[in-house]
Amino acid sequence: MLHTLNLGDFELIAVSDGIYRLDGGAFFGVVPKLLWQKKTTVDENNRVPVGLNSVVVRTGEHTVLIETGIGNKLPEKLIAIYGQPAQLLDGLSSAGIAPDDVDVVINTHLHFDHCGWNTVRRGNQYVATFPKARYYAPAGEWRHGQRQLERDAVSYMSANYDPLVDTEQMQLLEGDQEIVPGISVKLFPGHTRYMQAVIVHSAGQTACYISDLIPTTAHLDLTWVMAYDLFPLETIESRKRFYSQAIPDKWLTMFTHDPQIPWAYLTQDERGKLAIAR
Repeated sequence: MLHTLNLGDFELIAVSDGIYRLDGGAFFGVVPKLLWQKKTTVDENNRVPVGLNSVVVRTGEHTVLIETGIGNKLPEKLIAIYGQPAQLLDGLSSAGIAPDDVDVVINTHLHFDHCGWNTVRRGNQYVATFPKARYYAPAGEWRHGQRQLERDAVSYMSANYDPLVDTEQMQLLEGDQEIVPGISVKLFPGHTRYMQAVIVHSAGQTACYISDLIPTTAHLDLTWVMAYDLFPLETIESRKRFYSQAIPDKWLTMFTHDPQIPWAYLTQDERGKLAIAR
């Protein structure tokens, strides 16, 4: 099911690449299972459902795609672990969007579950899925992925981005900047050192695709940090910084991995407890 709303003069469309499954302990880090299992469902293998939410922003001048899911290029070993729903292109088609219609693609970081549809295999080559698009990703992410470190090498698949860097179709960004009028990126380290959020602003309204800083509505608490986060203490500080602006300024928060809720407004009570607005 497609979710759509108007944000000022822009149209937002939430499109999913499907649902995959991650280990619940890894997804919720040091949070005891007794607590996190109240917020999600868990199977016999301790896995929880995880969404793959992309967002299309139609500005009137540009069609911008934020994040591209897992894609269809996972090796068999990873398919056996995670699955490979590969539904993004079908979802875009249901919204009346063809690959040629997309002129900007933004990756918050370069883990395989966020940039998988950047490219598709054609014969022995990998080519842009969105041939007319300009792609953007953090330069620090690309440099880190090139190192193939033991801790997170499995998260970086060069076929998702190197072909685009080689042809200069992907621009590697150094720090915060505007991509097109009304859409900018801002660094929020923690999950990775160079992960960026995408901030959308139109006619006095703001939305933020916060990516893996707050992957689902079950991760709102400052200390509910994933085991996947390379810098968990920085995650907490980045969440504080995000909440300090997003809540009083009434930003719409877009969740990359929530299997049911692609976006919501946030509230905080007098005790500091965070929740989504109902």
